[in-house]
Amino acid sequence: MDHRTAIVTGGLRGLGRAMSLGLARTGVRVLAVGHIETDVPEMQTLAASNGVGETVACLVADIRKPAECDRVVTACTDRFGGPDILVNNAGLTFTTIAPDRFRRATPQKFWEVSDAVIQAVMDTNYVAADQMARRVAPGMVAREWGRIVNVTTKLSTMNMHGAMPYGASKAALEMATEVWAKELAGTAVTVNIVNPGAGANTLGMAQEMRDRSAAGLVPRLVEPEAMVPPLLFVVSRAADRINGYRFDANTWDTALSPAEAARQGGRPAGFELHAQDRESWPA
Repeated sequence: MDHRTAIVTGGLRGLGRAMSLGLARTGVRVLAVGHIETDVPEMQTLAASNGVGETVACLVADIRKPAECDRVVTACTDRFGGPDILVNNAGLTFTTIAPDRFRRATPQKFWEVSDAVIQAVMDTNYVAADQMARRVAPGMVAREWGRIVNVTTKLSTMNMHGAMPYGASKAALEMATEVWAKELAGTAVTVNIVNPGAGANTLGMAQEMRDRSAAGLVPRLVEPEAMVPPLLFVVSRAADRINGYRFDANTWDTALSPAEAARQGGRPAGFELHAQDRESWPA
């Protein structure tokens, strides 16, 4: 992976930070992008302690804005060269949408979400990823190699009661993955999904749920570092023919070779339609 260059959005904390450092440890030069200035010092300290302080650069940007996406790509190109890998990981979660989620008597209804929250979540979780992908894909195609990796979520999270607008934003990115993969087929640029596969132990998860997980009261949350093995596979040359697939970290078997783990745990991106039981339809 030496001499490859990556942009990781949401790369200064949580899943993105783990993926940024994981890529850098393999020799990839990484621009880790986040929107919170105070995350930078800790990321720089961790990069140094991982021995990758010279190959991880941090940038604060609001990639919901098109001009900021341009600035990110320019910063990457100026520092390391044109991006070979884009990890669309930036996202706003339920801690933004419903910070009182576990203190409410009933889940929040879609009509109770404010216009500002709807716009911020859709812009961060889908529009920003779309903007970034459209900016880097032409260069990848021209250089005849590239990887776009999207982080979505599982279907049961997308469509559960109280999921708006998080579920809709991730559903949009899930379907975009399928379409982009079809349109990039034959170009040596691939688009795949790498997900936790379950709730993740990050600041994007409500503290109440993190406490319950630590106490063993609910299934254990996925640790950010678990994202690294499937990510390293999909951005490797071994995955040159893997396009339009989804890999979940919680089902990735690290006891197997990466190719075998991918065969065991991968499935096409997109959705499987619900089975229709016509006998249950309203009369």
